Amino acid sequence: MKRFWTEVAVDADRMVTLDGRPVRTPGRVPLALPTDALAEAVAGEWRAVPEVVDPRAMPLTGLANAAIDRIAADPAPFAAGLAAYGATDLLYYRAESPDDLIARQQAAWDPWLDWARTRYDVHFEPTAGIIHRAQPPATLTRLGEAVATLDAFHLVGLSPVVTITGSLVLALALIERAGDPDTLWAAAHVDEDWQAELWGSDLLAEQARANKRREYDAAVAFLAALD
Repeated sequence: MKRFWTEVAVDADRMVTLDGRPVRTPGRVPLALPTDALAEAVAGEWRAVPEVVDPRAMPLTGLANAAIDRIAADPAPFAAGLAAYGATDLLYYRAESPDDLIARQQAAWDPWLDWARTRYDVHFEPTAGIIHRAQPPATLTRLGEAVATLDAFHLVGLSPVVTITGSLVLALALIERAGDPDTLWAAAHVDEDWQAELWGSDLLAEQARANKRREYDAAVAFLAALD
């Protein structure tokens, strides 16, 4: 779609408008946002469109569309899908060797498990190796309840963080502002960084990581604009 508008604005209902007409989601629902900050951020993406609309350059709009069209009508199934990561969280599975990697994982991951234990009154069962280890049912229930309390916009913002990091615990720490985005990103990439130090990195891996970081940063910005 080519740019056809001159003025982008946000109306009294936090609806993004183009030359006075509301932007609509792919489901044909007016693009109305829950906070002034998010409405302005989404409007900023539309203002920045050059001659042709590129959805890849408008991640906040894409997340908002998904929240409205895919999640808002029935958030429970989407929340349950995110909560399922609590059964196989990255932070549970530790290296068996070498000692340096074991120490790095402990330093980066143990504080977040400790935070979650205190915050949600839960117990975790970390293990060495990659064989699945079941977590206490009460823990999974409690983490699921924490996710289920979130609205559609928080859920859609949380989703990329969970899937990119592989950790529900880190994602919850982000959404509750228990840790800053850079620290949580680094915690999620301890293994990858260690491998790169040991063997070096290649161009494709660097490009994939950069793409993931852009998606992560967009989700962080989206969540920040909700508060």
